Amino acid sequence: MRIGLLDGGQRERRPATLDEHVERARLAEDVGLASVWFSNIYGHDAMTAAALAARVTTRIELGTAITPTYPRHPYAMAQQAASTGAAARGRFTLGVGPSHRVVVEDMWGLSYDRAYAHTREYLSVLVPLLSTGKIEHAGTRFTVRAHLTSIDGLPVPVLLAGLGPKMLALAGTLAAGTITWMVGARTLRDHIVPRVREAAAQAGRPAPRIVVELPLALTGDVAAARELAGRMFKTYASLPAYRAMLDREGAAGPAEVAVVGDHDAIGEQLLRLAEAGATDFNAAPFSLGEHDAGLDACLRSLVRIGAEIGGEGVVAKLIESSEGR
Repeated sequence: MRIGLLDGGQRERRPATLDEHVERARLAEDVGLASVWFSNIYGHDAMTAAALAARVTTRIELGTAITPTYPRHPYAMAQQAASTGAAARGRFTLGVGPSHRVVVEDMWGLSYDRAYAHTREYLSVLVPLLSTGKIEHAGTRFTVRAHLTSIDGLPVPVLLAGLGPKMLALAGTLAAGTITWMVGARTLRDHIVPRVREAAAQAGRPAPRIVVELPLALTGDVAAARELAGRMFKTYASLPAYRAMLDREGAAGPAEVAVVGDHDAIGEQLLRLAEAGATDFNAAPFSLGEHDAGLDACLRSLVRIGAEIGGEGVVAKLIESSEGR
């Protein structure tokens, strides 16, 4: 399981600057993480941040998690993604999703009706453009006969954020996999992974990526960290898509699915995600203290955990420790 950083729009509970996004990408590469992903909520545009981060890094994968589909025509999305891919020299992955009704309708004033049909046709335009640079599509929502002349950033893999059965099937059939948020190990194992893998297999596609993202706190005070997570991420418990995943997990709220504890405890939690089928884990660190040294220590610990999970002896030790609790 590859370990990465989900770099959100907040830093120490204030909006992050663009320079801070870029510096955290540099830090993530320096400590040895596999990837860094930028959220696209209310802050800086995620693809812009990724393109700038690409110019100060050489190895690390850069991605968006996620860029909403509704505000961008699929050709515009493809053009920007191809440009970001060129900046990253093949290290960029585009994560997209339809977002939520409360965002699309109440904030943007657009219609969220038939979100699945919208997403299916959107991917039918976007994925070919980012694979071959060309599309000939006449549908009910989009008619696009166009090509990209700048193809030095292609191909760009596309991941779909989907939680319901039909969206998960799309992630396996049309995209390269899925990205989840607020999904625990049980739901991952029983709901997410089987649906995406089955759809990919039926479509004759390669094994899909299953990118899992969760809040994470490296701490000795588990109770305080979970209480903080409950307050910081409480909004997600009220959004229908995430509420359904928390209910599947048997979790009252985000605090119960957050990854919290010392080095060994976090290792055990990440091992369970890997065993459930996660190919990638992206940490969204919180409760870091006042200085970036806290983030540095957290990321370095995650790199060590990733190496430990890859070792059979340590895996057995973690399983034994977990079963003894």
